[in-house]
Amino acid sequence: MTEPRSAESPTRRRFRAFDLVPVENGKQTAKDFKSDQEVRWCPGCGDYVILAAFQSFLPELALKRENMVIVSGIGCSSRFPYYLDTYGMHSIHGRAPAIATGLACARPDLSVWVMTGDGDGLSIGGNHLIHTLRRNVNLRILLFNNRIYGLTKGQYSPTSEQGKVTKSSPAGSLDAPFNPLSLALGAEATFVARTLDSDRKHLIEVLRQASDHKGAAFVEILQNCPIYNDDAFEPLKSAESRDDVTIRLAHGERIVYGADGSKGIRRNPQTGSLEPCAADDPGVLVHDATAADPTTAFALSRLDDDAFSHVPVGVFRSVERPTYDGLMRDQIADATADQGPGDLEALLTGGDTWRVDN
Repeated sequence: MTEPRSAESPTRRRFRAFDLVPVENGKQTAKDFKSDQEVRWCPGCGDYVILAAFQSFLPELALKRENMVIVSGIGCSSRFPYYLDTYGMHSIHGRAPAIATGLACARPDLSVWVMTGDGDGLSIGGNHLIHTLRRNVNLRILLFNNRIYGLTKGQYSPTSEQGKVTKSSPAGSLDAPFNPLSLALGAEATFVARTLDSDRKHLIEVLRQASDHKGAAFVEILQNCPIYNDDAFEPLKSAESRDDVTIRLAHGERIVYGADGSKGIRRNPQTGSLEPCAADDPGVLVHDATAADPTTAFALSRLDDDAFSHVPVGVFRSVERPTYDGLMRDQIADATADQGPGDLEALLTGGDTWRVDN
């Protein structure tokens, strides 16, 4: 199924998630992945930046476009399949992970991506999302988190902060919000990361690492909705504050941050929780994204506060575990070797069927 790549340049490499996907030997550009559809989002929407970054990244994968599938549910982010010149499916609300699971299991020669939002993925689709992550299906899930329902005109979403005043919560939302990364880590996701729509370089690097992960890769993208929740992540985006509050996680490196690099993160010896400290504190943690125990990754996901005073971004966790689709193919191969190829007609007309009388 794998095709050899000829005349491969040193900068092109095979990403592990797509080792069974046919490669494109010819040169690709971002333009190759732009469809002929007019892009329709509100002016200033963060989706424009994410789309442009994604289209510019795809040539790096060097995969045949006919072997790429973008699956979405419902919402502003879910318009992605229209704007990419690949195969795609604009499916039903919250069910994109389930449809993508079927594709990934039946067609290992496909590169399968899920585009979803905080409303689509964490509300009606929450159950599908956590079980896809738990099963470790080999696909990439990009969750655009703008903490609001944008497509349906500004109702509070599962990630909106408590007390959020919206058209559906005029006196303030009473819900405690989801933390998407904590949810993914709690579901035993093998790859969990966070990035921002406004940081194109970081976004593409996270996509690169997600593509090099064999299994379910979950990426939260903090994304601005200029109409219904403008500046929701302003401390992380403002030139005056972003360097002081953003903690850029890098595997194997000390967790330090601040515009002058003067702050770090350590574990409180009394409570066991993580907390800010001085960068020269001897207890400053070294980030280990490959730790089998997700405890520290989970604590990092809980580190940010309502004021966004210290917010980690980057890859929180990246560990190896057999994929669901791979295990399924092995199981079918074993059963076929033991019992021979299946016969659907024989199954339907055999003695293991029954009739239900009214």
